[in-house]
Amino acid sequence: MAKHDAAIERLLAHEEIGQLVARYAVATDARDLDALVALFVDDVRVGADQVGRAALRDFFDRSLRDVGVTILNVGTHVIEFDDADHARGVVYCRGEVQVGERWIVQAIQYRDVYERRDRHWYFVRRRHLLWYGRDVGTNPVGLPPAHWPANHTGWGELPEGWPSWSAFWGPDAPAH
Repeated sequence: MAKHDAAIERLLAHEEIGQLVARYAVATDARDLDALVALFVDDVRVGADQVGRAALRDFFDRSLRDVGVTILNVGTHVIEFDDADHARGVVYCRGEVQVGERWIVQAIQYRDVYERRDRHWYFVRRRHLLWYGRDVGTNPVGLPPAHWPANHTGWGELPEGWPSWSAFWGPDAPAH
């Protein structure tokens, strides 16, 4: 019975870590910085000399203001457990990023370290490695509204449909 319980615990841990990765992508795209930093351990290291979620929030605030819309689509995810409370992962991600009037597609790999604290899994560290970034042939910036499902092409309702996106940029921010 103990072996069965350990297998169930491992499956539950795998699922929770998978959701952690997915929540990172959604929170980043929505510019929900509170949700984003809550995915990390409370004593997360930020750079060489800063620690904590407040420092991480400041880092994300600065770095995400350098780009407009982001669409992170996570795919391949391999998780290796060191023990019941520590794991490592490799995550593949296809990112689409608005940089001014340019629309960039990126192939990304994240190398993660996870830790379970108080019965929940968190990121300890997330390392972003880039395979490439390139311009896409058709630029979605400036497209007329799609009004889906009436049209298959055009600008959709995201990211402006997220309340956190609007709060991040503020009422007087330029359209992205």
